[in-house]
Amino acid sequence: MLNKIKFSAVFLFFLVCVTAFSQVGEYRNTLSLGANGGMTFNTISFDPHIKQNSHIGPTFGVTMRYTCEKYFKTLCALQLELNYTRLGWTEHVLDHNSEELPDEYSRYLDYIQLPMLARLSWGRENNGVMFSIMAGPQLGYCFGETSKRSEVWTVTADGLPDRPNMLSVQYDMDIDHKLDYGITGGLGIDVNTKIGRFSIEGRYYYGLADIFASAKKDVFSKSNHQTISAKISYLIDIK
Repeated sequence: MLNKIKFSAVFLFFLVCVTAFSQVGEYRNTLSLGANGGMTFNTISFDPHIKQNSHIGPTFGVTMRYTCEKYFKTLCALQLELNYTRLGWTEHVLDHNSEELPDEYSRYLDYIQLPMLARLSWGRENNGVMFSIMAGPQLGYCFGETSKRSEVWTVTADGLPDRPNMLSVQYDMDIDHKLDYGITGGLGIDVNTKIGRFSIEGRYYYGLADIFASAKKDVFSKSNHQTISAKISYLIDIK
């Protein structure tokens, strides 16, 4: 419930910002469409904790940007994307003594994501370079999951994986919550040319939803995504 309240507050703030910028300043009416692609570096905040390495996966999709206002030197735009992204987690496997094991395990979660970003930029609108910041809510839906484990699989005398706190149930658990939502934001550099707009961006996403059930009776009290992404976009003005 608290996560839903946080998400609603962020989304309301996003709408207020867009509305405020649409009421003052120099009018703009530029619609740009294009494609984006890049890489994600994901971890999942488990409680109880599971030690992880960054889970690396691809992300790509389509981008729509509507530039509506220039307020003093700030160019204001709304940016929507529809992306495919592979998230998940890659364990840094330790035994019950916290010593490294040769075991390897990764879970792959395939998402369709919809970031909704308020974007502020400074610099040259055309034939030049602009610096941008962006922030807003993001929705996602997991439509597939797979896992991969090494042939080496260290177990105890009871036949269970040898892990800190004997926590190994995650290997056989399907995710409970396919719907994901959270807050994303980042920085970017745009190079605006006669043949289109090229963007290089870095973002951070903090998920407010857990992938596993988190009631008192459940194994994990927290299991949300945290993602760093780097991507390149190319857009052309169609209006």
